[in-house]
Amino acid sequence: MSFVVVYDANVLYGNTLRDLLIRLAMTGRLQAKWTDRILDEMQCNLAANRPDITEEKLDKLRLLMNSAVRDCLVEGYEPLIEGL
Repeated sequence: MSFVVVYDANVLYGNTLRDLLIRLAMTGRLQAKWTDRILDEMQCNLAANRPDITEEKLDKLRLLMNSAVRDCLVEGYEPLIEGL
């Protein structure tokens, strides 16, 4: 059995930590999860703080992240937010 871990935008922001966490998820020892909203926040902050990274590269990063980790994208959670 593997643990389910939600990766928030703050841990996905930096290259080194993001790479490590994605590699850990790829081992199957944990199930990494994130939402489009989390990725939007990460991408927005990277765009604001790193204008040298093009929007195309940020979009490609997002695509590669979603394809690297099986079942990572959580959808349909919005109705639960108010109760949390």
